[in-house]
Formats: sequence, structure tokens, C-alpha cells
Amino acid sequence: MGHDREDLRLAAVAAAAAASDVVLRRAGDAAALTPEQKAAGDYVTAVDREAEAAAVGVLRERFRDIPVLAEEAGGARGERLWVVDPVDGTTNLVRSYPVVGVSVALFEEGRPVVGAVAAPHLHSAWSAAEGAGAFDASGQRLQVADREPAACVVATGFPFRRKDEATLASYLGVFMGALLRFEDLRRAGAASLDLAYSATASFDGFFELNLALWDIAAGALLVREAGGVVTDWAGDEHAVFDSGCILAGAPRWHEAMLEITA
Repeated sequence: MGHDREDLRLAAVAAAAAASDVVLRRAGDAAALTPEQKAAGDYVTAVDREAEAAAVGVLRERFRDIPVLAEEAGGARGERLWVVDPVDGTTNLVRSYPVVGVSVALFEEGRPVVGAVAAPHLHSAWSAAEGAGAFDASGQRLQVADREPAACVVATGFPFRRKDEATLASYLGVFMGALLRFEDLRRAGAASLDLAYSATASFDGFFELNLALWDIAAGALLVREAGGVVTDWAGDEHAVFDSGCILAGAPRWHEAMLEITA
């Protein structure tokens, strides 16, 4: 069944807002924010689950025929599906660090075509639809940066889930190359917001290894629709959504990063 792309974008925005409302309403609720460890450095709370239910509820109410893949409840990948990360940065959330994202995307034929990212504690939100541009909540169009590599400030995330020797060696080599090539690096702990701020030109780009689809789908679309480039570390614009090894940002920055990852 076909759907209007703008209606889909508005549904993603509404779903992200519903999850954001939960995050804000539950702030300071110690019981709801008590973390359960899923894996090393990977946590879930009652807030994650409640926010996810709120987002998924909006999507299913508006588009019952589109399946959902959500971080906590799971689901299967297919040709067309919603991808939901209700709390991106749970460690930040439980430690009262306000860099926490909500990410909702529609994924079709191997790529994101609609996306919404929100930062509840920072009172910011962004959305995009393929071919229609990316915008903040006030309607301001997003545009990636166009700085010389030496002036670039770059976001990253450390491979905290996989600390085997090969993964760390791969990451640290690129980290060193980026530190030498660019002005500075930042690590805040919420990939969806790293991507959103790359789309707004606050950052020049973002790189990380082994992220999940729900971490990057919506933010990757923001970057692309803001004039940026999103690929894996080998420059493949499709494989990035399978491996989660992402380079996303301004074209000149992306070109320099490919030289480093090579």
C-alpha cells in the first residue's frame, strides 16, 4: 500500500515526540531509571520500554500495515519497516547527562526514506524525507558544513561493546588519523544526536563502528538530506546499514575520512 511521504514524516515526528514526552516526564524517577544490564556497557530502563511503547503506539495507530523494528521489543528486517530507538544514550540518561536522543525512521529497500530525531532534554528536534530536505522543528532547513579539514570538529563513539583486539586496533588507528588531521574530536554518547548535529554543521561529521540500524537510520537521512555523504568505512552507501560502521558528514570531511580509513 502506498503512503504519502509527508504523512509518513509527520508520523515519525509524532512518534519521536511521544517518546520524548515519556523521557521528560520520567526524569528524576529513580525507580524508572534503574538500569538493567543487557551486555557490557549496554543498559535498559523502564523509561526505555515506556518510551518505545509510546512511539510504536503512534506508528501503529497511523500505519497499521508497516511493521516495526524497535531496540527493546525487537522485530525483523524487511523491505519496508519503521526503525525505532526510544532512548539513544541510556547510560547518559541514568547518569543525568542530557545528551539523550530519540530516533524514528522509515526504512525502505535498504535505505532510510523518512526520519525524525529528537533531543528531549535539549528541546530540539529534526526531521527529513527523502528528496525533500531536512529541517529543524522551526522549519529551518539544515545544511552540512563546508570547512577545510584542518578546521573540522568531528564526533565519534568508542567501540565500548566490542573491545576485542582487532576492533580496537581498527578504531584506534582511525582515531589517531582523525586527531592528527582535524581540529578536534568530540564523544557525547548518542549517535542519533551526533548525526543530527553533523546535519546542522555543529559537527563536520561523525564516525563509529558496529552500530545498530536504529542508532543511525534517522540521523543518516538527516545528513544526506542536508547535503552530506553517508557510507561505511570503505565508502559503500548501502553496506553502512548492515555493518553499522559509519562515516557521515560534509563532503570534504567525508573525502578526508575515507583517506584515513583506507
